Amino acid sequence: QVQLEESGGGLVQAGGSLRLSCAASGLTLSDYAMGWFRQAPGKEREFVAVHSRSSNNTYYADSVKGRFTISRDNAKNTMYLQMNSLKPEDTAIYYCAARARSISVTALNYDYWGQGAQVTVSS
Repeated sequence: QVQLEESGGGLVQAGGSLRLSCAASGLTLSDYAMGWFRQAPGKEREFVAVHSRSSNNTYYADSVKGRFTISRDNAKNTMYLQMNSLKPEDTAIYYCAARARSISVTALNYDYWGQGAQVTVSS
């Protein structure tokens, strides 16, 4: 049974930092492209960042480029999202997702999802 579990969310002031973790079980992380998505109240789920499965290729949404960093530790079967210079508009539930193919920015293309972690940025 595949499980993805996010942790590290919370409340932070604007300009602050948080690091999200996504621990995977039931799959081998190195076999999957891993992505982060987020969903704010009343909005659709949107792409944040993705890390390729077999190289260090990464891709970011324009809204987070230069502030967020996606990384993975295949030995720990864990993915991370370092979020710096947080803004109130970053407030959302953040989801990690796994895709057994090449990277994608489309949520529908992902095979497995975590339950989400709330990130709230106060102004």
